[in-house]
Amino acid sequence: MTARDLLADWQDLGSRQVPANGIELRVVEHGEGAPVVFCHGFPELGFSWRHQVFALADAGFRTLTPDMRGYGGSSRPERVEDYDLLTISADLVGLLDAAGLEDAIFVGHDWGASVVWQLARAYPDRVRAVAGLSVPATPRSSAPPVPILRKRLGEDFYMVWFQEPGVADPVLDKNVRHTLLQDDVLSARNFLDTDSPEPPLPAWLTPAEFDYYVQAFTATGFTGGLNYYRNLDRTWELTAHLADVKVTQPSLFIAGSTDPVIRFTPLAKMPEMLTDLRGSLILEGAGHWIQQQRPAEVNAALIDFARAVA
Repeated sequence: MTARDLLADWQDLGSRQVPANGIELRVVEHGEGAPVVFCHGFPELGFSWRHQVFALADAGFRTLTPDMRGYGGSSRPERVEDYDLLTISADLVGLLDAAGLEDAIFVGHDWGASVVWQLARAYPDRVRAVAGLSVPATPRSSAPPVPILRKRLGEDFYMVWFQEPGVADPVLDKNVRHTLLQDDVLSARNFLDTDSPEPPLPAWLTPAEFDYYVQAFTATGFTGGLNYYRNLDRTWELTAHLADVKVTQPSLFIAGSTDPVIRFTPLAKMPEMLTDLRGSLILEGAGHWIQQQRPAEVNAALIDFARAVA
């Protein structure tokens, strides 16, 4: 199946609005069998999992893929405080309830990975197994994370720059194409330079697929996604009761060797958090958008993992 076929086939799947935790999630469902829930990151959509949705459904799984809170066709609450990870975890529990499911295998990328690691600890009975892409599970920091990031990486570090509501939002919204094509996201300067020549599309993204993202974020803006970053310290405060709780479910980690996230979020402490880590796959030469860049390898790893734990 070609990338262009994937776009058309994704659109043919349709979606439904699912009430969950006081909001609505736009959810794409496909396949039958043991349930797998895919959770995307920033700035992505449920569409980011198009390769995995079809592969897992073909392998005998029921896939449920929401636009996460704040994105695409899902609700976008205005309050910054409505985007902490416990609230977002409760969205996913609400999705399970609405689908009549006791539990599911959860797969997350980027912020989606942070969500599913948290979900597995906060709602252990609802998570059969968990896979995180790009962002490893890490122990609780000794202090709120934003001041630590500010001290170590400076005001120009993107997570620090994202903190103040109304600052990054209009910059990212001004040139949606530039924002979505930004490859080096670690420095705020790269987002601020909106008049520079448009970077080329990555080889793994077709013009039609890119337009799908552009249309979605032109309609919604980026504030919903930015609010996840603005709850870093609040999530830290709200999860003190989980400080010593490990992820005991079967787990899997996948990342690209050139992903900048694993440069500032080291992998060494991940085994402290994951007591049943079934594998840690680092794909040589792959970057951050790993499930789209290297779908065959990611799909194979996820299918093997899901079959072992279903």
